Amino acid sequence: MPTFSALSLFSGAGGMDIGVRQAGFEVLACIEVDPHCCQTLRSAIEREGLKTVLFEKDIRQVDPSQLKADLGLQTGELDLLFGGSPCQSFSQAGKHGSLEDERGLLLFEFVRFAKALKPKVIVIEQVKGVLKALDQLGKVGGVCESLIGQIEELGYKLKLQIINSANYGVAQTRERVFIVATESGTCFDFPLPTHGKLDIQFSLFPIKQCTTVGEALKGLGSPSKDKDNQPEDSHIDITPAGDRRRIHGVPEGSFLARELHLPETQRCRLTKKDTTKFRRLSFSKLSLTLRCGEIFFHPIEDRYLTPREYMRIHGYPDNYFLKGPVRGRSGRVRHLDQHRQIANSVPPPVACAIAKEVLEFIAREKVLSKSSRKPFVNV
Repeated sequence: MPTFSALSLFSGAGGMDIGVRQAGFEVLACIEVDPHCCQTLRSAIEREGLKTVLFEKDIRQVDPSQLKADLGLQTGELDLLFGGSPCQSFSQAGKHGSLEDERGLLLFEFVRFAKALKPKVIVIEQVKGVLKALDQLGKVGGVCESLIGQIEELGYKLKLQIINSANYGVAQTRERVFIVATESGTCFDFPLPTHGKLDIQFSLFPIKQCTTVGEALKGLGSPSKDKDNQPEDSHIDITPAGDRRRIHGVPEGSFLARELHLPETQRCRLTKKDTTKFRRLSFSKLSLTLRCGEIFFHPIEDRYLTPREYMRIHGYPDNYFLKGPVRGRSGRVRHLDQHRQIANSVPPPVACAIAKEVLEFIAREKVLSKSSRKPFVNV
């Protein structure tokens, strides 16, 4: 067995997997149902020569006890169980289906796997809406309370924190809930921020200035426009002509609905609440949270940001490549396109920062466990 082992649930495009591997874990297996995400994961496994086993199936059809046997694991041997289940049922931008949406119930798959595997640490990522999500009895916050209660019943101690990706070098304001459960009685500490705004810098503990969109995109040349020959790095412009016309005249960092001087035929039915539709980012600022519903526009060019530019803003390494279709705003696709693969994923730098703390926590616990053993004395 590797020194530090991990199992990835709801792997998506692999953002969280990247960070966990960068921290020093070996991801034994990942489970994902979306075929385009699986293409991305399979490509990464083959390209990097990883030993990770990919299970392309609905997680509800996976027997964790059989998986444990297939991976050659003993109960309690796995170091880290991690992932982020689908967030649509808890998202503030969604229909707030909570547990009435079957995707909301997937959150409790972590309990099923933890019960069978008994990992040393569990890391769960979700949108902030999960904190107030209604349970089946209509109790506010009941979903999170139930999840925590069920994991604690397995003997784990939990710690929860809302983390902004911008505080870990990601060029994006993105707040998500992270739950870390440890089997040890020792308290886990989340990593301290490495980046921040100048107005909150502390001289005693200096941190770096937040990464801007301009810094994240630095060095990328002009994107390809050849839709028939999609480049491997996904730096391709697929903006429809109609959307090019509508974004024209919108200044850097602004959005179409705000620009009342533009023709009404260009603004159409947009209202002042449509702050994320036809939105340009700004080179000098952080990006808004990348979304699945809309694609943000380049700061100064009349086009969408490319999938590669999304990856840069999200903190993906340049040697990681997406697979699957690249669709425009008006394009419909049954499964995830490349922009959505990124927007749905955990930024690798955030995953890495948390996973490093988890690895150090496990290492310390192993040392404490050995030192606490009483030596055998033959009388």
